[in-house]
Amino acid sequence: MGTNIDMTEYDVIVVGAGPIGSTAARYAAMHGARTLMVEDHSFIGSPVGCTGLLSTKAVSECDIEPSDDFVYNSVRGAFVHPMNGECLPIDGKKTKAYVVSRKMFDRRLAVMALEEGVELSLNTRVNDIETSSEKQKISVVRNGQPETIEAKVIIAADGVRSKVAKMAGLGNVSKVLPGIQVEVPYRSDDTDFVELFAGSQVPGFFGWAVPVNENISRVGMAIDPKYGVSAHQVLENLLTQNPHVASRYGGGKLDLVMGGIPLGPLEKTYAKGVLVVGDAAGQVKPTSGGGIYTGAVCAKIAGEMAARASAEEDSSENFLLEYDRRWRGKIGKELAMGMRIHNFIGGLKDSELDELIGSMNNPAILDTITRYGDMDHPSILMKKMLHPSRSVHILKVFRAFAKAVL
Repeated sequence: MGTNIDMTEYDVIVVGAGPIGSTAARYAAMHGARTLMVEDHSFIGSPVGCTGLLSTKAVSECDIEPSDDFVYNSVRGAFVHPMNGECLPIDGKKTKAYVVSRKMFDRRLAVMALEEGVELSLNTRVNDIETSSEKQKISVVRNGQPETIEAKVIIAADGVRSKVAKMAGLGNVSKVLPGIQVEVPYRSDDTDFVELFAGSQVPGFFGWAVPVNENISRVGMAIDPKYGVSAHQVLENLLTQNPHVASRYGGGKLDLVMGGIPLGPLEKTYAKGVLVVGDAAGQVKPTSGGGIYTGAVCAKIAGEMAARASAEEDSSENFLLEYDRRWRGKIGKELAMGMRIHNFIGGLKDSELDELIGSMNNPAILDTITRYGDMDHPSILMKKMLHPSRSVHILKVFRAFAKAVL
């Protein structure tokens, strides 16, 4: 799917051809910029570093309709398993997310970028950037050969350990949760529901079982490294020692995915001639670790702003600051609340988390969750949960939660 670099000078160069890079590149091209997208891997969509569970909003924010080309299954809710106590069933009543082939999804978005005139160069590694002159010079190694390309604006969409963000002096996201997932034989009770595992069995975050079909699920988790435990070991324990999972796990592993979930956005996502987007900027929901919806929202702004900067021949920090201001205006509050929810829940003892989950297991609360639950906007549900009409017990349980997160 690669093309040769036809010239050495572009308006916009996007580093990274994942969904967020492809979306940014497409929007830059749609706004009239000659755009090149470079990717250091030899293929689009591999290696995969994601669960492959995308909210319906994430898919539509990428401007595509769900199709059998990349959707394996759709889910409408979740079974939440605390350490002790009853499972909490959350039923959205309609499709809330898709289980996808990330390889096919990523390729679809890359093709859409190419159809807008974006050039793509695979097997192209960025070694250095120079932003002191009017144009940004990028040193790359393409198919083993060193080359220099120039652009008016660089968009860094090169993931959680972004080299470009670092080279631009913006640093990397400080907190990254290591994640690991395996695709395994697994007897799913209901393929319309994902399963979530909370508490000290997955310290600092949560575990999941995402059904691909009745017989195969993606079982994974992310943990907070401050607990000093191995992600591999925690996953192995979940598969073999959690009674619920172990009774459904058929043994063996069909596929393995590893990655990092960045928590908390960079303080600054722009520098002279450079915009940072997606995982590289920490534009990820701290509640779920999902980054496609939030990243796509920001990628569209980044593509448009890069094209404008190019057209007006102004790639100064002063001009590019608008990108930072606009994306924070759209999702900044949700990310901040998500971080507070993450920190609050991460600080609970198992018994406190069990009580919180148990208190939600009543018809009125479950109905509220069904009506207002939104994977991409947790603040909507939080505010509804704290309505004065709630019982005294529910309000007591949620008061500490509310105080910490609102």
